[in-house]
Amino acid sequence: MSLREVSTARGAIGKRRCSGDALALKLRGMASLPFDLADAAWLAHRLVEGRDAVRFAHVPRAAHDAMAFLTDDGFIAHFGAMPPQVDLPAAQLLGQIGKRPLGLLFHSAFCGSTLLTRALAEPGAAMGLSEPVILNDVVGMRSRGAPPVAVARAADLALRLLARPFAAGEGVVIKPSNLLNPFAELLMALAPDARALFLYAPLDMFLVSVVRKGLPCRLWVRELMQGYLGAGMIAPLGLGPEDVFRQSDLQVAATGWLAQHRLFAALAQRLGPARLRTLTSEQLTSDPARVIAAAAAHYGLTLAPEAAARIAAGPAFTRHSKSGADFTPEQRRTEYAEARGAHAEEIDMVCAWAKQLAQQAGIAMDAPNALLQPA
Repeated sequence: MSLREVSTARGAIGKRRCSGDALALKLRGMASLPFDLADAAWLAHRLVEGRDAVRFAHVPRAAHDAMAFLTDDGFIAHFGAMPPQVDLPAAQLLGQIGKRPLGLLFHSAFCGSTLLTRALAEPGAAMGLSEPVILNDVVGMRSRGAPPVAVARAADLALRLLARPFAAGEGVVIKPSNLLNPFAELLMALAPDARALFLYAPLDMFLVSVVRKGLPCRLWVRELMQGYLGAGMIAPLGLGPEDVFRQSDLQVAATGWLAQHRLFAALAQRLGPARLRTLTSEQLTSDPARVIAAAAAHYGLTLAPEAAARIAAGPAFTRHSKSGADFTPEQRRTEYAEARGAHAEEIDMVCAWAKQLAQQAGIAMDAPNALLQPA
């Protein structure tokens, strides 16, 4: 999901006075559909600017399967209009809902994170939430200068609301946008029982994805870099804004990739493997059943042993995670080989440059705390 898409997410928790029945607020859509905070189908969707409120959207479980991301565009494409919505005051919600265990799936982009989120969304085991916009709103608050205590309060409330299970005994796995990567340490601190994965594509594959997706993706990596510069993620690499300005598109992409690896390597060392493990896109696509079983165990999900093999052979791995069209691992390998062949010189030059930069900055190309141990 690009920063351009997220730039419309301008909501932020502000201040408002609550009087009378604080829960009797504005209901949009089907007034006959009652709001129930215990019903996770009422997705915590947005922070409402200037009103210290949260906007919920009614998104039944089945609808999640049809959307790559939980955005307004996704809702309209699926429902034909925005689903029923209701705004509720943040202060009262904080008093009503506690912390629950949850899973976080951080990612570097172009690595199968949507695929893994779908694979883990197994009824009876867990529900997967793909890039809920309310977390992007937290990023927006910070970028507009909100004080850290307000940002932490908003992030805490968002995590509490997103962690509500769809059914008794189920877990919740939240895949934030990679806009949230600079906030990973904060999210893990706010949810002390949370366990996380960092899923990433090897640098070569990441760059192939960028060239495959064309000019929009080359613009996207620069937009992402803008956010990472503001979050202080690039300076530790020994680079400043003027250096990034002189980089090619693929150098910018590689710089962002290295910044993410530096961040998650440090976080993995602090948190240890019990809370944060790492996984590559190639492991996910080459050994999906093993990855699903290991990820479920790491997140503490109750998944029957035979379920991992069934999911790995099912639609999550035979359809494109974004478009829903048929898509096999063989097709993926072919498309990547063609794109790499067309841009081999540029990719090889940038990979060599990035490895030198990584060595100077002390960044390992393979992330620590691997989810899959050698067989």
